[in-house]
Amino acid sequence: MSSLLGSLRSAREWAMPTLKKSAFLEQGVLTPEEFVQAGDELVYKCPTWTWEAGDESKRKSYLPADKQYLVTRQVPCQNRVSAMESDMLMEQAEGGDGDDDDDWLVSTIIQRTEKALNLEDEFDMLDEDGEVIEKPTPDTAGGENDKSEAPTTTDADGDGDDDEYADMDAFEDDNILEDDAAAVTPAQQQADKDDEDHTIKVRTYDLSITYDKYYQTPRVWMIGRNTQDQPLTGEEMMEDVISDYANKTVTMESHPHVSGPHASIHPCQHGKVMKAIVRNLMKNTPPPAETTEGDVDGEEAAMNNGPSVEMYLFIFLKFVSSMIPTINYDFTMEVTANTSK
Repeated sequence: MSSLLGSLRSAREWAMPTLKKSAFLEQGVLTPEEFVQAGDELVYKCPTWTWEAGDESKRKSYLPADKQYLVTRQVPCQNRVSAMESDMLMEQAEGGDGDDDDDWLVSTIIQRTEKALNLEDEFDMLDEDGEVIEKPTPDTAGGENDKSEAPTTTDADGDGDDDEYADMDAFEDDNILEDDAAAVTPAQQQADKDDEDHTIKVRTYDLSITYDKYYQTPRVWMIGRNTQDQPLTGEEMMEDVISDYANKTVTMESHPHVSGPHASIHPCQHGKVMKAIVRNLMKNTPPPAETTEGDVDGEEAAMNNGPSVEMYLFIFLKFVSSMIPTINYDFTMEVTANTSK
């Protein structure tokens, strides 16, 4: 099925003319040249991402031979989304015109322990008489009661000091190093060896970004491996996708360059979503002081005041993280709505 979809996608892209004119701010899409420009910025700011040339027989003529797609490898994924969705709050940011197609979701994960701590700090504890119980602080914890219960090492006839020094004399006659070595059992030796190689084993993903000529936007692909470094099945990869998107927006398809089953985020809504995000960024950025309402030049200046093309993939990956929130890929950069760098 995935091979059939791949063939249809290739035929559709072949029939679609290549976008030549920039429409980033107006439609949320990119030309191939802008995709390369945005990719160069991502690679520069986040070195975990690199350009790949891909299979020579499958290279796209509208992209440089050595910049066919972006990839980041061995991305950790410690938790399953399916196990965390009960602790997840979905915040919906609506577009300015109220169009449902422009709505997009950003996931905020709240751990159970964090919520428990917040509740404990928010309410006072009361005793049987309704009096507020003061919470112990590190300075007062284990105070006088601990002192009163502390055991004494001396007895009535004053022989305690002699016993203490007698115990120290015993150590002088023994080879402490030999005793410690003899006391280490094979099981403890294995445990020590495990501690030296103590690494939290988690799922890992290789994420890649291609340019979709038909939708004129980036497209994300991911392939995962389990803790034994074996490939994940499609069903297992869907465990790391928000359930609202699994097997709907995110489906299993054939990668244009890399073999193996890949989960891919369908780009049909990417342009609309990016348009809404860019519009919100521009709305929150004050126009230039010399601009006047109704001035044609002023309207063009307002458009130029939006985020630059170089920022596209950082904004895009932030949006994608709302669908795969537990895959911790790098897109760290402050998004500024300004064309100057």
